[in-house]
Parts: sequence; structure tokens; C-alpha cells
Amino acid sequence: MPFIFDIDFGLATLPIEPGILLIRGARQYGKSTWLQKQLKETIIEFGPGSAFYLNGDFILTQDKLEHEIEILLYAFPKNQTIKRIFIDEVTAIPQWEMALKRLADTGKIRDILIITTGSNAVDLRRGAERLPGRKGKLTRTNYLFTPISYRSFQRTCHQTLGQHTLTAYLLSGGSPIACAELASHGTIPEYVIEMSRDWIDGEIIRTGRNRLSLHNILQTLFRFGGNPVSQAKIAREASLANNTIAANYLAILQDLGVVLPSYSWDANKNQPILRKPCKYPFTNLLAAIAYYPQSPHSIEDFENLPKQQQGMWIEWLVAQEIQRQLAVTGQSILAPQAFWQSSTHEADFVLAPGQFIEVKRGQCTALEYSWFHQSLPNSHLTIINKNTFETEQISGITLAQFLLKVS
Repeated sequence: MPFIFDIDFGLATLPIEPGILLIRGARQYGKSTWLQKQLKETIIEFGPGSAFYLNGDFILTQDKLEHEIEILLYAFPKNQTIKRIFIDEVTAIPQWEMALKRLADTGKIRDILIITTGSNAVDLRRGAERLPGRKGKLTRTNYLFTPISYRSFQRTCHQTLGQHTLTAYLLSGGSPIACAELASHGTIPEYVIEMSRDWIDGEIIRTGRNRLSLHNILQTLFRFGGNPVSQAKIAREASLANNTIAANYLAILQDLGVVLPSYSWDANKNQPILRKPCKYPFTNLLAAIAYYPQSPHSIEDFENLPKQQQGMWIEWLVAQEIQRQLAVTGQSILAPQAFWQSSTHEADFVLAPGQFIEVKRGQCTALEYSWFHQSLPNSHLTIINKNTFETEQISGITLAQFLLKVS
């Protein structure tokens, strides 16, 4: 491959201890490639017979999964100390966690490290809930397979893309295959977009819901962009029967890591206000491109978008990066975000009590935010824009600096 990117989602090396690892993440972000690399490295380091592989896409039931694992138990060499079983796309198997539960309860996998990947987060979360005390003594067992960092993308592609590096990263959403295509050919090919769309459509259909309702909801979210909106209004705008239906679709999109709710923040109580309308930033930009009406595939396409739309995409990139960093460090996975808003002013993101972020496409100065000192005393505001500046309570940094700082 002409462009190779570093993969870092918080799991630098596989643990030596036995247990069960749950790794989830979007399609087209390199989970299977990472898994196959770990399989190869395990065999090189610990010898033939130290690792085996199963593909969940070809295992239809939990009973079949249990049977396949039991067969592999007899394939490990007698004196093998390191034993690993890699199960790719385990979430394709209905109730896969029940098979692992039975094997764990009988002690059959007590000395084996099982690494599972999947692209349906709700299945993995349910699996984690149904495997209490059965994942071994590992310090961390649940991981989100994140986009590649901007630092990795810049290091690999800046010589090719030059001043367009940042825009190319935004369009790719950090998907390795989209990054490589943009750097090689200057555009994201339709087959990459189609694979992302097929993944989301397939997950929606598998839950008994329909593609048209999903399309209506996504188009509604695009229209509201970075503005708060209630679920009842989303239901009306998307021509759905009620807000409960809208909430169900939004929950699936959150489980897939495509959209996260961002709640209004109460700065006095330091907690989100759940009863108010919330924002729905996209945290998978490749998925957003797959459904966006203009569907920008190239840097030129993005630069031809209206400035207001470009600003919306930049805000989504910041939302994606906040979620990426939280997932890498293990602080939270696909957790809701927050914004602050008064009758006259707003901050796009609340990182923590007293830490706010505002996103601007163009240039701005600290003077434009003189209100911040009175509205939110003892707090700090970081403004992502095209200027850099520093005051006691307000800092101005560029988008590239923000991405590099937290990568």
C-alpha cells in the first residue's frame, strides 16, 4: 500500500493474560486488517498453534460458535502457554455472548485470550453486560476502534497533499481506506461511500426498521446542522408517527457511532439538561458524506460548499475528535456530549466543568468573546478558528493545532 497509517485506539499490545476483549467500531476503519496483523504477530512471537481465527460473518448461530471454539481448544499444542482465538465480526452472530458465557462457566476458556471485533455497538454493549465476571482479570476489556489520528494522517500524507491535508482528513473521516484514496487520487471513490452506506442501511434493516425513515431522519439532522432540536420536531420533520420512533432510530445511530446526542449544559449544576432540545453532531464523517445531499467526494467539492455548511462540517470533525480521544484513553465510549447556551451566547462543546470549546470557520479575536468572563467566570474557553491568541480565560487555536494537540 502506498500509504500506511498508525493504528491507535488505546490497545497498544495484546495482554498476555487470558480473558475476553470486546472491540467495536465502524466498518471501513481497519478492524479486520488490525486483527489479522495481531494474528500474524502472535504466531511469529509465540509459535505455530498459538492463535486461531474465526469469521463471524460465516457462523450463523451461537451454538455453532460454541462448537467451533470447542474444536479449536483441541488444536492448541499440549505445552502452549499463550493461547489466543480471534473472532472477527462477532456481532453478526445472534446472541454470541451466550456461547462465550457457557464456555467461561465450564472453565473451557479459562487460559485463553479471546479477541472479538464487531461493528454493532449495541450488541457488544449487551454482550459486556451479560459477561460479568467472565472476562478475566484484564484491566480493560472494552474498546472502540477509532479513526486514525490527524497526526498519523499528516505524517503520512502531507508531502502529497500539502495545504489540502486538513481538508482531506475531514472528508475521509479518518477512515484508512478513504484517506489512502484521497491521497492517491484526490477523491473518495463511490465504492467506499457505498460500503459505509450499506453497513448503516443493513444494521437498520436488521432491527426491523426501514431505510426510508432512516433517510428522512438523516436529512432532518443535516438541515438543523449545529442547532438544538427536540426529538418531537425531528419526528415531525422526518414524517414519522411519533418521537418514540425517532428516538429508536437515533439510538441505533448512536450505537453505530454515527451520531451522538449533545445535551445542553447547566453550568451551575455541572450536569446536562436532558429535558431541553439537543444537538446531534455526526461523529463518523465518512458516514455523513454517504448520506449528505451534496456528498462531497473531493477537496474541490468541499471548498465549493457554502461557508455555513463548511463550518458545520468543521464542528462535526471536532465532535468526532473529542469522541476519538475519550475512547482511546478509555474515559468513555460513545457517550453523549454537551454544549452550553444562554439567551444570547453559546459554546459548542463542554469538555468538562469549566472547560468550553467554540468552533469558528474563519478568524476571530478574544474581544468578540468579552461576554465569556461575566457569563462563565472561573472557566476557560478555547476558540478553534484561523487565529492564535492567548488571554487569561480565552485561547485561540487553529483546527490543525487542536487535532495535533489531542492526537
